[in-house]
Amino acid sequence: SNMQRPYPAMAVEIQDALGIDGFGFDMNVACSSATFGIQTAADYIRAGHAKSVLVVNPEICSGHLNWRDRDSHFIFGDVATAILVEDKHIAPAGHWDILGTKLKTKFSNNIRNNFGFLNRGHGGIDQSGPKSDKLFVQEGRKVFKEVVPWVANLIVEQMEVLNLEGSDMRRLWLHQANTNMNRLIAQRVLGHEASEDESPTVLDTYGNTSSAGSIIAFHLNHEDMVAGDTGLICSFGAGYSAGTVFVRKT
Repeated sequence: SNMQRPYPAMAVEIQDALGIDGFGFDMNVACSSATFGIQTAADYIRAGHAKSVLVVNPEICSGHLNWRDRDSHFIFGDVATAILVEDKHIAPAGHWDILGTKLKTKFSNNIRNNFGFLNRGHGGIDQSGPKSDKLFVQEGRKVFKEVVPWVANLIVEQMEVLNLEGSDMRRLWLHQANTNMNRLIAQRVLGHEASEDESPTVLDTYGNTSSAGSIIAFHLNHEDMVAGDTGLICSFGAGYSAGTVFVRKT
């Protein structure tokens, strides 16, 4: 969500650096970009347009912050993650099956970033105060109140479609922005207060890394899982946007 530039696409630059044939493009769904990217990759593979898709999530958060805004500047971290989505016939042993995905958006200005777009038409960026610039701004209390039930409902509804119960879920890798939001969402999904093992936190180590947070949580908290274990990668945030990716260890 926190990109270096509008174009040329960073994906095409990465493609060139890695010597990959085919095509690449950027997509920005803010904090949900990773899960939206995973579903897009899976859809391309199912449709026969690709066999392997590399989903990269660079988050250059520091370039989009107002360092005078004490409500936001200290909570973010810069990072990049990558996920390889492949046709099951070429996937290595021990891979993760994608059981199902669900994406949803609902417009809100409560998390917004205008940096780099139409700024010259409105004068320069004013660094004198937290609410007067064109960088990252949010209304945190409103986001909390509106997003928690919205995301929890999205997850539970998709679990019903996939015939999954809370007791079937071995682990939740949730968006790493607010531990209290995650606690309430996990409680609704699992039916009880989640332990650190059931819903791991990396926010305290890496900060809010936007779309990469749930992928970092997965990367650091999956190797103890065994064949048949089911989990959920879920991201949510600006847009509003939310994405669920239900996975099972093979």
